[in-house]
Amino acid sequence: MKRLFPLLGILLIFTFFAETINAQYASRKLSKKQQEYIDSIKTIEYDYIFPFLGQQAYKKGFDIPYPVGAMVNYIWMDQGIVIENFKLGIQNENINIPPTDVNEFIGFGENRNVSYAMNFRPDIWVLPFLNVYGLFGYGASTIDVHVSFPIDIKSSVTQNLSTAGIGVMGAFGLGPVWVSLDGNWTWTKPELLEEPVKGRVFGIRVGKTFTFKSDPEKNMAFWVGGMRLKMNSETNGNILLRDAIPQDVWDNKDEFVQNYYNWYDSLDPIKQAIVDKSPIPEIIDRIDAKDGSSIISYGMDKRPKQEWNMIVGGQFQINKRWMLRTEAGIVGDRKSFLASVNYRFKI
Repeated sequence: MKRLFPLLGILLIFTFFAETINAQYASRKLSKKQQEYIDSIKTIEYDYIFPFLGQQAYKKGFDIPYPVGAMVNYIWMDQGIVIENFKLGIQNENINIPPTDVNEFIGFGENRNVSYAMNFRPDIWVLPFLNVYGLFGYGASTIDVHVSFPIDIKSSVTQNLSTAGIGVMGAFGLGPVWVSLDGNWTWTKPELLEEPVKGRVFGIRVGKTFTFKSDPEKNMAFWVGGMRLKMNSETNGNILLRDAIPQDVWDNKDEFVQNYYNWYDSLDPIKQAIVDKSPIPEIIDRIDAKDGSSIISYGMDKRPKQEWNMIVGGQFQINKRWMLRTEAGIVGDRKSFLASVNYRFKI
């Protein structure tokens, strides 16, 4: 949060003291009807609480949005995940082995996470250039994990998740374009994990708004930018063995178990002794017995394969109350799509 205050200071200077910077809007040539609309804005007596300095913004001819918004978003995302420091444990009626480091014996291939969510985003323009918002959502996530060593296994786990978070956005005009800087902090709780996953998102967008000459309240905006996603690395959870191991392994358990013992026999005695003390032999015995009732406990460090990706988007403002928006992540390992509707009002 310490980094937030210098950012606000820069935005404040840009917004009110630079001649080429006009609140949230870029400078542009105006039609006669648009100029009449801007002139009428300058005469508005703004007696609402938010945004602070709203009256000054109107006197300067800035057509600021209504201060309070209620946005509903649909979000889809597909990204690569890197798994490190993997720990594995097993519990059943006969044994309880806590999560143990098995990195020396397990290697991962390509792992991906595909998720979607519907979220509600209430927001308020505290200042003409500063927006504060909340995030509350519910959705589902599918993680495809590829264990490439010692035995090739691909497993897929789908789970529901809920999200809550807060964010801030600063926006200002810079010549013919506008710039926005957006940061949020979220806590997402998948149903199979013990603790929520903490995420930090930073986005920068540069765009241009085109106003309809016949209706100054109606406009279209287009932008390009980048998004950076970071999340806490440590994850711990529990899952039934039958849900952790794909069906084709159960269907071909004899071949799978034999491949394991072929690998085990190829190890030197020291490594065999290490494997014997790990949960791996017990898991193999459960698979051999076709008993999926054991509970697998696990821990890992995970991170996105790439933190940054490029985004493009657009918004159609029907009037000052209703807006439709879409945005897509198109360049980079992370692919994403967002569609939203926004309703704004005064308080």
